Amino acid sequence: MQAWLEMTAADLGRGIGAGEIDPVALAQTYLDAIDAHDLKDRIYARVTPERALAEAQAAAARAASGQRLSPLDGVPISWKDLFDTAGVVTEAGSKLLEGRIPDADARVLSNATAAGLVCLGKTHMSELAFSGLGYNPNTGTPPCVNDAEAVPGGSSSGAAASVAFGLAAAGIGSDTGGSVRIPSAWNDLVGLKTTSGRLSLEGVVPLALKFDTVGPLCRSVEDVALLLAVMEGSPAPDLSGASLQGKRFAVLKTIALDDLRDEPMEAFQQALLKFTTAGASVEHIEIPEIGTAMDHASCLYTSEAYGLWRDVIEANPQAMYSEVLERFRLGKTYSGPDYVAAWAALDAVRAAYHRATCAYDAVLLPTAAILPPKLERLNTDHDYYVRENLLTLRNTRIGNLMGGCALTLPTGVPSCGVMMMAPPDSEAALLRLGAAAEAALA
Repeated sequence: MQAWLEMTAADLGRGIGAGEIDPVALAQTYLDAIDAHDLKDRIYARVTPERALAEAQAAAARAASGQRLSPLDGVPISWKDLFDTAGVVTEAGSKLLEGRIPDADARVLSNATAAGLVCLGKTHMSELAFSGLGYNPNTGTPPCVNDAEAVPGGSSSGAAASVAFGLAAAGIGSDTGGSVRIPSAWNDLVGLKTTSGRLSLEGVVPLALKFDTVGPLCRSVEDVALLLAVMEGSPAPDLSGASLQGKRFAVLKTIALDDLRDEPMEAFQQALLKFTTAGASVEHIEIPEIGTAMDHASCLYTSEAYGLWRDVIEANPQAMYSEVLERFRLGKTYSGPDYVAAWAALDAVRAAYHRATCAYDAVLLPTAAILPPKLERLNTDHDYYVRENLLTLRNTRIGNLMGGCALTLPTGVPSCGVMMMAPPDSEAALLRLGAAAEAALA
């Protein structure tokens, strides 16, 4: 049973379908592993054992009668603590929402439950999802699987840790500026940023609605594809026969390759070599307009975030972590005309970006420019916190600003991911590329 904790969600689903894995025993194995883990309280904000076992019992009955609801029916996963769970506290990592109990599940959670997935509980996160580092001194900072002294990446920090430490078969997070991809990269997982608007945000505590997306953090591309399908209520993308032969990749040089630390740069170069060996062609391109988008990012993100949260924040600002509070309050410095002008500029940049990349199958860049920073220094050095947080999110934010979908894959170098970006609503094609790239990297 211990081996179950290291299996992919898809393999667990196949084991259930073949009658080799009992969903109740599987759920109990995960619950026992969580209960016994020294770091459980830094990973899970709260565990839902009664729900998990009830859902597992129903999955076992369906499996026994040949009426499974999906390939993942009976598989236990975790949920970031900004997805509403009926009757269970959902606080989005913030004392501002302490004791908040929703009446209903988030739509994506209800969809997953309807497909038979088992909810293990809610995972810790950056406060209100507004940090790429995963550091949260108020509610809990999860560990990084590769460095006990470092942060895990955020804001879906606990989601990544739950999978990396064998305490969930997969985790569901959100991505506004990199919050699925950064913790996935730093914990050697596969993570998908979906196209804005593709998955429902109903029942998801917001940060910046025009950029917020829902996405899975997993052990394989196949798991990502299956979880996308169950959250959306659609057939899973077909990954069979995926190949890099003849595929064209563009490496984005503009901004994305600046100030790379040695390990991410070397891992990225190794990944490119493996892709070309597998039959892909790689070209380096410049898209100067991206600089304009990055210049407007602060206005776009902080104006919307502060606009959504101003009244709640200013009613109790002392309850917030100071670094996150300062970031929200940047939104006060921009006017309505600033925000409108920033969106007009971004729309023009998106058009230029898509013209420059439309001939390629995907755009490649390192997922993060740096390795996970040390927790203690982040806690004591304000300038370091600000610099590392912005550099952490720089490359992933390009994907959010350009409005498409993006996939991060582990390169085999600890805490170093390679990211593939594709146009809006092209997740199926991106996941086929990802499956082929995953094989090449292995």
